[in-house]
Amino acid sequence: MPRFVRISQSEFVSVRKLYESVMSYACHGLFFREGVTLADEIVTEVERDEDVLQGARKVLISRGWVEDVSFTSGGARVRGSVEALAGGEGETCHRLRGILSRLTEIARKERSRLAEVECVSSGAKECVFTEEGS
Repeated sequence: MPRFVRISQSEFVSVRKLYESVMSYACHGLFFREGVTLADEIVTEVERDEDVLQGARKVLISRGWVEDVSFTSGGARVRGSVEALAGGEGETCHRLRGILSRLTEIARKERSRLAEVECVSSGAKECVFTEEGS
């Protein structure tokens, strides 16, 4: 059984800012890849006969990544992303974008990359992810 570590939202944001101060925005790609890797582990917690996206939704909520997530035909809508903190200048949910992209890819059985087009960090009411190029 895996062990879990608790980290606060403010600690999570501090780590992102630290990486950005050292690597600038290059770290966003790294965060995305972290999310892809995390999604592969999240999928292992989905019940055998359960829909992948609905099962992953439960895991994301129980682990504290989101307060809620709804998957749409073209992406996902998230309320309460742990990566979002109001008052920022741009999208900040890079790990979550990787997680949602990979989960969508697994469910569809085809390549999927989501872009965050709205973020609570930059003033939106929720974080919205759509298929890149849409």
